[in-house]
Amino acid sequence: MFVQGNALKDVKVYFSSKLSDKFSRSELNLMIKLIIIKRLNISDSDYLFGDNLRFSESDLLYVRDVVKRLLANEPFQYVLGEVEFYGVLLKIDKRALIPRPETEELVDWVIASTGKMVDPKIMDLCSGSGCIAFALKSVQNSADIFAVELTEEANELIRENSVFTGIELKQYRIDVLDAHGFDEFKDDSFDCWVSNPPYIPEDDKTFMTENVLAHEPHVALFVENSDPLIFYREIAMKAKRFLKHEGLLFFEIHEGLGKEVVELLSSLGFVNIELRKDLQGRNRMVRAQHVISQHES
Repeated sequence: MFVQGNALKDVKVYFSSKLSDKFSRSELNLMIKLIIIKRLNISDSDYLFGDNLRFSESDLLYVRDVVKRLLANEPFQYVLGEVEFYGVLLKIDKRALIPRPETEELVDWVIASTGKMVDPKIMDLCSGSGCIAFALKSVQNSADIFAVELTEEANELIRENSVFTGIELKQYRIDVLDAHGFDEFKDDSFDCWVSNPPYIPEDDKTFMTENVLAHEPHVALFVENSDPLIFYREIAMKAKRFLKHEGLLFFEIHEGLGKEVVELLSSLGFVNIELRKDLQGRNRMVRAQHVISQHES
């Protein structure tokens, strides 16, 4: 057998010996803990005092498969099949991007800005796994939350996450670049739009890690070098039609395009535009407000 025994200590030794060149000790300890807790359906304390735990042959083969996938540079979140985002445990796999910590900061900003609204109507565009929409609904239960996503694969994942979390959203399959994609919605009807759209220029692939390039969906990551603001422009233009007076628009952005996004929003007539840094000190999110003029009304 590929492990020395079927006890927890044997599994830990095997896991660490195979992956110590790729991950730190703390990363390895966390990964094996999460894998075993999920596989055996046990509690943290069961794991902590797990000297008497024994693994079946099927369990050991599962651990070996996990090791193989990690050695092939598959992201751990995909291997585990779950990720916690803003306190909500979600299913995750190659059908959608892995939610990032900076996106939790964007959710924080949205909640702080809309928390006093009465039953706000909020749309999450380019929703992916639905992480932003589920996070918002988990905190603002009375809010009317819409998740908009293009690919059928990601939409299927959102549906699965709705069942998995017990959180219900209003879900639509829409191409945000389609001029008529939102025609079924009423003008001036949303309090807030938020989006983490594709924004990485193709040229940036050179600087990205193999596990991202080989496993995460490129359609959710990359835009043409010639027009890196395409999603911001298209979403913002549509937001002017569908946001209420003084409605809010939030974007997660490429750290190198903050100035350009602010200028774009200003040129489209948005006001009170704020560019905000993440906890790493990088320009990562923008908030803007839509004001309906007498001419527009």
